[in-house]
Amino acid sequence: MDIVSVIGRHVNLRQAGRNYVGLCPFHSEKTPSFTVNPEKRFFYCFGCGAGGSAINFIMRFNNLSFTEAVVQLAEESGIPVPQLSQGESRERELRERLMAINQLA
Repeated sequence: MDIVSVIGRHVNLRQAGRNYVGLCPFHSEKTPSFTVNPEKRFFYCFGCGAGGSAINFIMRFNNLSFTEAVVQLAEESGIPVPQLSQGESRERELRERLMAINQLA
């Protein structure tokens, strides 16, 4: 799945040369400053500075974690995602809590 189709589901994009442009979904604007480069597979907004890959876009647009965004994109693309066992799930949850505590400290 290419980045233009992923972002194009949420942003009205039009082609401008090699790139695609549209209004940024992360801040209000009247003229397009949001660009998507399909060759380098990244997006960037010259107005607010948001940028990154398709995964970064889905994370920010839907307020998801990295894992949740990857799972969402995989499901939309028809790619099966292996599920974690209960022990692995608990270990991952503990690791995420410790990382959040560490960031607060």
